Parts: sequence; structure tokens; C-alpha cells
Amino acid sequence: MAIVKGVLQLQGSLENVTYYTRRVSDQIIARTKQGPSKEKLATDPKYAGFRNHQREWKGCAKFGSLTRFAFGGLHRLADYNLTPVLNGMGKNLMKKEPDVNPGKRSIRLSQHKQALEGFNFNKKNPFNTVLRVGITGQIDRDNLLATVTIPRIKTDIDLVNIQRLPYFRMIIAIGTVSDMHFDETEEAYVPAVLGLHGTSKVFNSPWYTSQSIVPEQIMTIQMTEAQLTLLTDEITVLLSMAVEFGTVGIDGETVEVKYAGCGKVLESK
Repeated sequence: MAIVKGVLQLQGSLENVTYYTRRVSDQIIARTKQGPSKEKLATDPKYAGFRNHQREWKGCAKFGSLTRFAFGGLHRLADYNLTPVLNGMGKNLMKKEPDVNPGKRSIRLSQHKQALEGFNFNKKNPFNTVLRVGITGQIDRDNLLATVTIPRIKTDIDLVNIQRLPYFRMIIAIGTVSDMHFDETEEAYVPAVLGLHGTSKVFNSPWYTSQSIVPEQIMTIQMTEAQLTLLTDEITVLLSMAVEFGTVGIDGETVEVKYAGCGKVLESK
């Protein structure tokens, strides 16, 4: 590493030297590029382990990105980035596979469904601290059907309305996640059942005032018959739920407030 002095002012790369600055200093630092070339990384047997890791991590990233869609869009209420967590979950699932084919291990969520059960979309105000009633959710896997029973809600006791917004609603979503395997032909990770990977259906309750008593209710949701025909043992079915808060929009209708709410996965089957 060298420090550039004098009138030379530049950042970036020149030949085999990279110039950059640090946040704590105005000095320009010059460093020669290090590490193996792209060609070596791609072909040298010495870096086979690195290539295996890269290949598997791409599969984990695809798993994490598409799994969010099985939440029915409820991850929009998350107060942290869910994707890296889901990517890491994919890697942990890979580690449970027999290490007989490094770089091509499958992601089998269907063998470890509990990994997503109870998964919270919020850290600061988790779902159970905002809606304080004993909610029960049940998945009828054979029919891709889910039912959620919500006891009576007395909002001044059972609902923590942090932003003091005038309305709230409850949302449930049923979704599916497919196991993923490495495809030799495509040289990439692909879902075992493409038509059921990251799919979902959502049901919204009416908007309720935040100062009210909401009677006990049962919410039911079911995916389509066409999706049911694709169901295999390599599919994991998720039931998610969220509480979302709203306010009055410019047209007088109730609209959701961005990030105002919370959600979680109730059941995984």
C-alpha cells in the first residue's frame, strides 16, 4: 500500500493499481490488485472449493428471493431485510444434505418445514406483541386450504397501535415453496416444482377502526385447483398473517401506511 502525495487526484483503477480514499481521511491510497485472475478462479483445480461455494450460494440466493413471494407480499411490513436471512436458511438446509456432491447439494425445505414456522417479519415489534390474542392457524395441505381463527379483539387492550393510526386490518396468505436441486443441463439451481415455487394467495379483512371491538372471526383461504394438481412431497405450504394499519387517503378511502404493521409465518406444513 502506498499513499499518493502531490497534485495527483484520482480514484479508480489504472493498469494494475487501484486508487481509493478512506472515510476518515482525504489521502489517496494506491494498492496493487491482488488475488487470482477470473480465468484461474474458473478453471484452476486449486479453486474448485471456491467454485462449489459460489454455485451453491447462487442457489441459496434464488431460494431466498423467491421464498419471500410465498409470504403473499406481507414481507413489505418487515422492519429488516428478510432476504439475507432466507439466503442463510437455504445454506443451512444445504448443510443438512449428505456432502457427497459438493457444489450441487439440494435445498430441501420439505424435510425441515419447522425452519420457517413462527418466522417473524419484525424484530422491533414482533407480531405477538402487537396483536395480543390467541390466534390459531391450520393448514389443510391436501387441499391447499388454510383457516385462521381470531378471537374477539378489544383494541384498547389487545392491539398495540404504535403510530396511533385510525384503522387496521388483518391479512392472511397461503403460499408454497418448492425444494431446489442443481440442474446439470442449465448449470443452475431450479425448483423441483416450478409452478409452486414462491406462489401465494392473499385475503384481506375489512378495515376496522382502531377504537373498537372486533368480534371473533374465522378467515379461510384456498389456492386454485390448477395449483393443487401440481402438489408433491417436495412442496412446503406456508400460512402467514399480518396486521396492517391505515389512514384516510386523499379520496376519503382508507389506505395502508407504509411499514405500519407486522407479520409472521403461523404454520408450515
